[in-house]
Formats: sequence, structure tokens, C-alpha cells
Amino acid sequence: MSTTPANAAACPASNTSGQATVAMIARQAIVNAQQAVIGYELFNRSRTGIGHTAATDVILVFTALSHAGTEELVGKKLIFVNCTHESLSGGHLELLDPDKVVLEIPPLGHAAAQEVETRLPILMGLRERGFHLAFNHTVLESAYAAWLPLADYIKLDLSVLAPDQLAVLIRYAARNSQAELIAEKVETAQQYDMVSSQGVQLFQGYWFARPSLVETKLLSPAQASIVHLINLVRKQASTDDIEEVLKKDAGLAFNLMRLINSAGFGLNREITSFRQAVMLLGLKKLFRWAALLLTAARTGAAPSSVGQTAVVRGRLMELLALESMPPEEADQAFVVGIFSLLDVMLSIPMESALKLLTVPDAVAAALLRREGVLGDLLTLAEACESSDDAVFHKAAGTLHLSSQQINMAHLQALAWADQMTE
Repeated sequence: MSTTPANAAACPASNTSGQATVAMIARQAIVNAQQAVIGYELFNRSRTGIGHTAATDVILVFTALSHAGTEELVGKKLIFVNCTHESLSGGHLELLDPDKVVLEIPPLGHAAAQEVETRLPILMGLRERGFHLAFNHTVLESAYAAWLPLADYIKLDLSVLAPDQLAVLIRYAARNSQAELIAEKVETAQQYDMVSSQGVQLFQGYWFARPSLVETKLLSPAQASIVHLINLVRKQASTDDIEEVLKKDAGLAFNLMRLINSAGFGLNREITSFRQAVMLLGLKKLFRWAALLLTAARTGAAPSSVGQTAVVRGRLMELLALESMPPEEADQAFVVGIFSLLDVMLSIPMESALKLLTVPDAVAAALLRREGVLGDLLTLAEACESSDDAVFHKAAGTLHLSSQQINMAHLQALAWADQMTE
């Protein structure tokens, strides 16, 4: 139902001629009132070609899911999939765990009066098999009265519904259905505030991922400490200086000690001093940890999904850079990606944010003006989150990267980001 994905992944599929093709599968986060991701809507963002029909969209999505695995695309979250009525009886539905899947059912247009009752047994059968069903706001019209009890979710498109219409629909849905409401195409904080104040609890849209310039604000204490730590690490400061920062921020120190003593490090004994932790981790890993921590530090201005988008970008850009660059330059690609939403995370313009940090000139040029190879990589990463195929293919061509390389790297980046941010 929505057409502006915020996090995109791409997975190979097969076409009917037997030749390999590439299905570009995009995902957009759906978040709750606490702005935590509860699910992802998946789309086919492949370039429209000869023989492409609406029915092929859902089939490509399911083919990609079966090829890549739901864990790589959506982790443990719900999967919202755009469907056609023709696709609802296909055998591809057998590939998925219905408990995790929300099928988005389109309206019937002018044929509604005749077709609602005809389609009802199919929809009831899907519900009985364990699938969740989502509809857009037209399910609240009288013609669809037979479908309304089947709705687990109802989507309200803020780009087509006026505020007074929204208010009426929200009240009607609350009285006449058990469905959870999802406000989609949420692009501003004002829109978010408007629908959440009326009781909507789930949200979807660009406001949860894309950058926006806002007024300069003071950094919170946690953010200030992380930024200070990042600067010290980039300057290769002494262990004493780094230890001093940790001693002054209990939250920062706690997170570092929890990391160093986690099972993943496999140490034989517990590390209890900051000095030991810093020396064991090393400056490169310490920087990466601090940068990831910054994506999770919030002031309330930016939703948590912004941090996850930044993590995906950083890892995607690093993996793609490793195709043609030495590790040191690929590390800079990670820095560009993870700092590409710094203006949103810190609630200040990007130029002001970069004045707080020590970054190489090439990183600053990429972030501010999309210059150089790092700028091209960032443009490509951003294009993977939108429906702008022209920008995507131009950036891929400039970098001499194939769709298959980008697809694989993006899947790996999504899986890595989900592990880092859970």
C-alpha cells in the first residue's frame, strides 16, 4: 500500500524463462508508539519490464523470501506483504510461517459491491490458516462490511486523507473493529503527533528514516560523552585520556564493560578495569562500538529506526568498499554511512554536527556534498532505501558494482544491523 521503502534489500529470484534475474526487494519499517520496529513492509522494487504485472510483485517477494530467508530480511519482526487478489490462492503462501505474515489486501474498486462476498471465503480461509490481514481505509466503507471483522490492521494513508477525514475514520474503526490502526506516509513530526494524539499506535513513513534539518540543540550528556570518546579515538589519544572519559560517564562505562565481558569475546576471566577493556578492544573496535552506541543514543527528536538505518548504511558501504578498496579506506566508508544521519541523531544540521567530530576531509566531503567515491557509495546506499531506480542504477554504474554484489552486501548489512541493534 505504501510505495516509499525506508530500508531496502535485494534478493535473487528466477524468471519464467529460466534465466537468472534479480528481484529488488525493499523493506520499510513499521514502528509502535515507543518508536520500536514491530515489522517491515516488503515491496518489489525491480525495474518494470516487459511482462511485468501486478501479480508478479507478490510472487517475486515470496520467491525472494524463500531464497534469502525471512531472518535475513526482517529478523524476528512481522512481515507485511502487498498482495493482489489473484496471488492469494498461489502455492507460494505455503513457503512462509503464517504467524509472522501480514497480507495487505487491496480494495476492489468499482467491482466492490459484487466481489466482496465472492472473495470473502478466500480471506476467511487465510485467517483460519493463521495469516494476519491488513486493509486500507476503504475497508471502513459500508460496501466492505463483510471484510471488516477480518481486519487485524487498517492502514490510514496520510497523503490522501485530510485531518477531518482521519479523525472520523479513527473513531469509526475504534467502535466497529478490533483492528490496530497504522498511519502510513508519516513524513513530519506534526503528522506523527496528530495521529498519535487520536489513539493511533502504529506508524510507517519517511519521518522514521530520512534526514531532516532542525534547530540546533544542546547535546544530551550521554551523546556528549560518546562524541568526546569518538574524537579521542580518531586522534589516537592515550589510554589515560580515554579512561578518563569512561570514568565520568557511568552509562558509557557500563556499556563498555558489558561488551568486553560478553560471551562473544570468549575471555577466560572477567575484565574489571577500564584500562584493560580499552587495551583489549583496541582503538578500531572501540571507535566502531562508540559509533554504534551513538546511533542508539536518543534525545526524543529522532526515532530509534533512524539509528538502525544508519547502521545498515555503514555496514553496506563498508562491504561494497571492500570490493575495490583496502581495509583502511573501507573503514572510512563505514564512518560515512553510520554518520550519514548524524544531523537527525543529534538534532542539529550536518555541517554543525561535523564540527563536533574529528573526521577526514574525504568523509566530510561525502557527507556534506556527496563527493568522491565515498559520496558515490552514500548515494547508492540512500538509493537502496527509495523507489528512485534511476539514481540506484547510475550510482551502481559509477562504482562498477553489479546488482548481485549490491544485493548480497545489503542482505549481509541488514542481518548485521539487526544483530547490532537488538
